[in-house]
Amino acid sequence: MSTSARTRVGRYEMGRTLGEGSFAKVKFARNVATGDIVAIKILDKEQVLRHKMIEQIKREISTMKLIKHPNVVQLYEVMASKTKIYIVLEFVDGGELFDKIAKHGRLKEDEARRYFQQLINAVDYCHSRGVFHRDLKPENLLLDSYGALKVSDFGLSALSQQVREDGLLHTACGTPNYVAPEVLKDKGYDGTTADVWSCGVILFVLMAGYLPFDEANHTALYKKIYKAEFTCPSWFSSNAKKLIHRILDPNPLTRIKISEILEDEWFKKGYKPPRFENGEDVSLDDVNAVFNNSQEHFVTERKEKPESMNAFQLISMSEGFNLGNLFEKQMGIVKRETQFTSQRPASEIISRIEETAKPLGFNVQKQNYRMKLQGDKSGRKGHLSVATEVFEVAPSLHMVELRKTGGDTLEFHKFYKTFQAGIKDIVWTPEGTEEGSEKPAK
Repeated sequence: MSTSARTRVGRYEMGRTLGEGSFAKVKFARNVATGDIVAIKILDKEQVLRHKMIEQIKREISTMKLIKHPNVVQLYEVMASKTKIYIVLEFVDGGELFDKIAKHGRLKEDEARRYFQQLINAVDYCHSRGVFHRDLKPENLLLDSYGALKVSDFGLSALSQQVREDGLLHTACGTPNYVAPEVLKDKGYDGTTADVWSCGVILFVLMAGYLPFDEANHTALYKKIYKAEFTCPSWFSSNAKKLIHRILDPNPLTRIKISEILEDEWFKKGYKPPRFENGEDVSLDDVNAVFNNSQEHFVTERKEKPESMNAFQLISMSEGFNLGNLFEKQMGIVKRETQFTSQRPASEIISRIEETAKPLGFNVQKQNYRMKLQGDKSGRKGHLSVATEVFEVAPSLHMVELRKTGGDTLEFHKFYKTFQAGIKDIVWTPEGTEEGSEKPAK
């Protein structure tokens, strides 16, 4: 297997992309000196400058580096190159809480309460330090290998938000189904009470297996949220129902506060306060250096095209670090990414992807061995957009990753089923597996 071409940023060897947003992406990485696995969030400097976000990002990152809580993803260090900012984060290997619900359905009340207790612990701790999430949802709640909940992107999920002179936030952000009514009204809102509402929606989803507010039409959805029109299922205990109704209060002034949640009878059952030390000194030298354009934490990103994939990167792309999973089917589980392998030359793969995507209504942007496919029609959650990248696994074998970067996950799934037919003849099927056994990845 070819290992000559690796992507390196400072002392970190980069692996697969774990997630991607409008101006940031998160990659799997390994510290080559220690062997420690981390996740690296990469921000585009040009977009940060364009949105005048430098001071706010510096403030958020500095605060997050000082936060050390067992239920919040840890921020280790910050680096920068000429064009990017790299935020090195704790890697959490147990997947999203959303996947647990999608795969197994609603949780039992005791299990849901345990996750909710950890969520409230994390939110309360960060609020006490002036950090608000503003996009709390099961997709942003990760699980470690021991099943402990970890809130991700706390303080980094809404970097473009601004607080006006009245001390309130004024930009509606987050996933509408989880967003508090005062956020949607755009009259200013308190980040503390808005996060509490989202925690209530999450608790409902954990116990019910579905959303309390869910309409295909945004106008109908907002009306339900404004009035808090929802019904708890019959299997909710009476005390759970009481707490959820106090959290999902459309009036932020009378909505239950975290201090009151901590004293609630249902919440306190089996409650274990978090144990952690908070006395360790944390240096902000790297943060200051990055934003003062100091050369001390300046790094370069080196890569060859197409990128050769070494054993570490190949393992990082397999679920649960099991190489066998690379070629297994997981039918019925809708994911946001997928991969397939091909023995054709990289240039031919790129051409075939373009030829197949364009008739399906996608605009194609190419950059070396990466492509962006942008749908020309707006779907349920805006335009579907897909990022693709070709990796060299061996001289005669390539792996192609397709990753949804915008739009609805179900629409991505439907797109791929059609797209798959157009590329069928270039997909390599390993011996002993069924035809078309590409692995939908996480």
